[in-house]
Amino acid sequence: MRSFLLLFWLITLTTTSLAQRKVKLDHANTLKGYVQEGKRVDWVVGDVVFKQNQTTIYCDSAIFFRAKNSVEAFGRIKILEGDSVTVTALKLNYDGDKKIAYLRNNVVFQKLNTATLYTDFLDYDRPKNEARYFQNGKLVDSTNTLTSVKGYYDLRTNTASFKNDVKVLNKDYTMSSDTLQYNSKNRFVYFRALTKLEDRQGGIAYYESGFYDTRQRQSDLSKGDFQTPNYELKGARLFLDDTRKMYKARGNVVLVSKKDNMQVHGDEGVYNKKTLISKVYGHAYAAMVTEEKDTIFISADTLVSIDNNDPSKRKLVAYHHVRIFKSDIQGKSDSLIYNAGDSTLYFYRNPILWATGNQMTADSIKVLVQNKKISRINMVSNAFVVSSDTLQNYNQIKGRRMTAYFDGKALHHVVVEGNGESVYFALQEKEDMLEGKKEKFTIVSGMNKIICSNMRINFKAGKVNNVSFYVRPDASFIPPHELKPDQMLLKGFTWHGDERPTRKEVGSDSHNLPQRIIPEK
Repeated sequence: MRSFLLLFWLITLTTTSLAQRKVKLDHANTLKGYVQEGKRVDWVVGDVVFKQNQTTIYCDSAIFFRAKNSVEAFGRIKILEGDSVTVTALKLNYDGDKKIAYLRNNVVFQKLNTATLYTDFLDYDRPKNEARYFQNGKLVDSTNTLTSVKGYYDLRTNTASFKNDVKVLNKDYTMSSDTLQYNSKNRFVYFRALTKLEDRQGGIAYYESGFYDTRQRQSDLSKGDFQTPNYELKGARLFLDDTRKMYKARGNVVLVSKKDNMQVHGDEGVYNKKTLISKVYGHAYAAMVTEEKDTIFISADTLVSIDNNDPSKRKLVAYHHVRIFKSDIQGKSDSLIYNAGDSTLYFYRNPILWATGNQMTADSIKVLVQNKKISRINMVSNAFVVSSDTLQNYNQIKGRRMTAYFDGKALHHVVVEGNGESVYFALQEKEDMLEGKKEKFTIVSGMNKIICSNMRINFKAGKVNNVSFYVRPDASFIPPHELKPDQMLLKGFTWHGDERPTRKEVGSDSHNLPQRIIPEK
């Protein structure tokens, strides 16, 4: 009895399974049957309806191959898959065993409340829930229109994969790529190859991996490059918020200011497109190329670039542990402002500059750059210029205010205004016989000490050449044997030679730059 019941159950299950696989003709106005190669074939015309499980096929006419369990349909074709999928076309070959619909000509594939796919060549695989197209297709939803040569749409995940000449059109931007994916439910674009995005404001972004939320207009990119007409932002990872106009980068960040021919490097960076302010921090340094093919490097804890349509308001602000390096000048301070409008560098809080062997200090220092070259340096309050000669003596100039003028890269002269004091050592070359040979050596022939309200010190080859005095000078020359240690240093003297920045300290060549992903023009 049990064997009989088991056999009955197996027969019933097999019959039910076969019935589920069979395509059934549900309705037709006319039917004409004939035999082809020993198999029955039905020609049906007018309001034709076929069914298989939850799938219903409508058409104007069809050839029904019962033995093959397939349909060749023509005219106004419509396929309904439950209550979620609707497909229309002008021609259909349907394989009932594989449950695959081969649709051609004016194919429209719709999934309820998600997206609509348009193409002339579509294969719809029902078991896989996959619609695959080739020879051009277009996916449209309420947010985006995507086109490509070929692709497929996964109904279970609502993910469309596009390949070859991919375009994404949106009211705010366009994208172009060779390969990308799109989720029609959450409206996310997933980047699988180099993708270019152009917004309506002239911004351009290059994405290589990551995703873009087209509803919130936000991106999380593991590799990318964002550009505006004036700026370019690169990093190992980018976070772009087009709604708030905030663009962040992490890891080997490079911010390029195209107008100022400047690059800013760091570990992290953020650009605010609304305020035109960008900030880079973490091993941050800026590099500005001059017309003489020299480069000014500026490093700090944080670098802030301020853009403006008014050139006089464009600035670079650096704060905390500022260092600068150029072939002819180096410096350090707590903070710095570079005004692009008048090409001036402002140093604040314990600034120190070094130029052609001279150390310059003051409460604040201003460096004026003309034609991309240092023209003069203004030192305000407690100004001090010190240089060391070959015998390690310190030549010193002190005053309330000083202005150092340059000729090319060399210090030409210094003008002292108020409370001027100067100490410089006179050196003399001598020859003498040592062990039967003539030897040249340098000795100190004396020290000049000058006190004068205003004075001018002229330099030659970076060294004091002569001095001009104004307003009741008090000058004295002290021979070497009369020199005392307390006479050799002016009050407030400090030597910072070991603090002078090097190229490597300011803008390290070892900084790992992100690989350029923008196609070379």
